[in-house]
Amino acid sequence: METPKSPFSLLDGVIDKLGSVQPPRWLQEEIQRRLVLLLNHVLQQEPEAMARLARQKSRIALLQWRKFTLRLQATPAGLLDIAPDGQVPDLTLTVTDDSPISLAQAAMRGDKPAVRIEGDVQFAAEINWLVDHVRWDLEDDLSRIIGDTPAHYVATAARRVAETLRGFVARKGAQPAPGAGTTSPPGDRTAS
Repeated sequence: METPKSPFSLLDGVIDKLGSVQPPRWLQEEIQRRLVLLLNHVLQQEPEAMARLARQKSRIALLQWRKFTLRLQATPAGLLDIAPDGQVPDLTLTVTDDSPISLAQAAMRGDKPAVRIEGDVQFAAEINWLVDHVRWDLEDDLSRIIGDTPAHYVATAARRVAETLRGFVARKGAQPAPGAGTTSPPGDRTAS
């Protein structure tokens, strides 16, 4: 008897098929430029982050996941720019998990993805610090557009949705596979 497939595994298959389609070069470059603008916007909200990146000026980090790559260079101003092609990166960060669904689930749990790191140790430490300490204050950005009160309500609702999704992912990850034959500990009963 064949076990039913999870909707997540079906979605993984669709994403795999879509991942084999290579978007046009101009679209890839435009997405990268927009991503750099967003990263720099977030970095500008944290002076310590900019100071750390300024100390790494001209260093290049190559980020890879599946077929997607992004070459970033630290600028003297402590921001990021797209690095020129052909230059050897000082640091290569490769996300080792191929499944976008697994990555999304890990992000919902608040986990970092598994990454293979090659290259300059000090530069890697600075990038790790940025990942651990720099956060986008979306509520502040929204308040400039729609005002303080509506931005607060939108941000609060988004946090509640994120918490609900995290709880759902945590519960799904803790449940045994169908037919595993495990029982719940005493007192661990959920209402249906």
